[in-house]
Amino acid sequence: MPPHESAAEDLALHGLRVLGYAGAPRIAGRYGLDPGIVQEFLLDHQARGWVTRSRFGGSSGWSLTDAGRAEDERRLAAELAAAGTGARDEVVAAHQQFLPLNDRLGTACTNWQIRPGPGDPLAVNDHSDPRWDDRVLATLASVGSAFRRLCGPLAGRLARFGGYAGLYATALTRAQAGQYGWIDAPDRDSCHLVWMQFHEDLLATLGLDRGGET
Repeated sequence: MPPHESAAEDLALHGLRVLGYAGAPRIAGRYGLDPGIVQEFLLDHQARGWVTRSRFGGSSGWSLTDAGRAEDERRLAAELAAAGTGARDEVVAAHQQFLPLNDRLGTACTNWQIRPGPGDPLAVNDHSDPRWDDRVLATLASVGSAFRRLCGPLAGRLARFGGYAGLYATALTRAQAGQYGWIDAPDRDSCHLVWMQFHEDLLATLGLDRGGET
């Protein structure tokens, strides 16, 4: 059975849950949609009170309102039901597999930023120890392999989960080539940012809060 394809109208709304503050081109780029169509849907959503537009630092973008967040979760629940028998169980299983990986990813990103030293357990990692950094990159690679295996069946059920593993792999390749901003920079699809977006997508799909996952 082919994966369930989300409606463009739904992705225009859900994209803001995943990406946060974003413009129509960014949402369209993530899901392979036409930016003009996404913009029209955002205007429709704005009229219903689900999204709001604001300006920040000379640029403008959209974000979800509380009503929009609730509507997105309602639509995701309906989509999950439409995806067929066992779809929710598969997402629940993926979430349970994700949690220990999430711990490993969080530890790796912390170790990239901090390298404890004598008398200073929170010393900033100055990247003067290549063995320390190599261990972090090795962990990110190992987590990435497990992430790819997790995403495969999930994307086979819900098509919108299909891009995450590729984005993570691209970011990791750039980091391994010495472009270290691709590990955790918030201004690009870094390993950490893609990971956070996937996590948010899982939570939204299951109607969970971060504090109540376990």
